Amino acid sequence: MEMWFSELHTTNVKLSMRIEKQLFSGVSDCQRIDVLVSDEFGKFLALDGEILFSEKDEFIYDEMVTHVPMAVHPDVKSVLIIGGGDGGVAKEFTQYKSIERIDVVEPDEMLVDVCKEYFPELTVGFEDERVHVYIQDGLRFLRSKTAEYDLIINDATDPFGYTEGLFTKEFYGSCFKALKDDGIMVYQHGSPFYQEDKTECVKMHRKAYKSFPVSRVFQAHIPTCSSGYWLFGFASKKYHPLNDFKADRWNSLNIKTRYYTTNLHRGAFMLPRYVEEMLEEEEK
Repeated sequence: MEMWFSELHTTNVKLSMRIEKQLFSGVSDCQRIDVLVSDEFGKFLALDGEILFSEKDEFIYDEMVTHVPMAVHPDVKSVLIIGGGDGGVAKEFTQYKSIERIDVVEPDEMLVDVCKEYFPELTVGFEDERVHVYIQDGLRFLRSKTAEYDLIINDATDPFGYTEGLFTKEFYGSCFKALKDDGIMVYQHGSPFYQEDKTECVKMHRKAYKSFPVSRVFQAHIPTCSSGYWLFGFASKKYHPLNDFKADRWNSLNIKTRYYTTNLHRGAFMLPRYVEEMLEEEEK
C-alpha cells in the first residue's frame, strides 16, 4: 500500500509526495514533529503537518538568509538566530572566520534533539565553539538585549501558534533595539502568491518598513515552500542591500555555496510587478 504526505497550501491546493517510510513522530510542548523519507525530496521534517525543510532544498533557504546580509555588512562579529533549531542557518554562518559569536534561540528542545538525531549534517554547526544554543522564547530573550548584535536572523516558522510573538510590532522594535547602530535583520517574509499568505506577507512588510530606515524584500524559489515561491525581508539601520553590496569582497572569501552567488544577489531583489505593487501599497 502506498503512503502519501500532503500539506495544505490553501483549502483548495495541497502539495503531496509519496512517502517511503516514517522515521519519527512525536509531540513536544510546542508542536507535532514528524520526520519522513520521500523518494523525491529525501528526508524531510514537518511541524504540525507543514514541511519545514527537506534534504533536497534546505540549502536554498539557509544560504539566502545567511549570505545576502553577509555580502552587505562589512564587519559582522555577532549573530543572533531566532528559531534555527535545525542548525542549518548556524552551519552556514560558521563558514565565516570573522564571526566571533553565534547565538541560537530555539524554544523547542525536542526539535533540536530530533534534528541532531536525523539531520546531523545540519546540526554539525552546533558543535562550533562560537555557537551557543538557548532553549528559550525568542521575544523574551530579545527584551534584555541592547546594541548587542550586528545581524539578527528571524528563522521562526510561521506567524501562528507558539511563534506568533516573533511577528509582532514589539518583536521588530526589540530587534531594532538589540542591533548595533549599523545592524541588519533578515526575516522570512512568506509567500505572496495565495491570498491567505499574501495577507500575512503584507503585514510583515508594514511592520518592518515602519521600524527600520531601510526595508527591502528579496526572493528565492524553494520547491517545498508554499507555491514554491518565497520572500525574505531585509531590514537595516544603515546598509542598503544593493547600494552597499560588495561582491568582490564576498567572492574573495571563497565561501562554498550551492545556490547563492553574487550575481543572484542582485537578481533576488528584482521582484515581479505584482509583488512590487503589493509592497508599495504598504509604503504609502
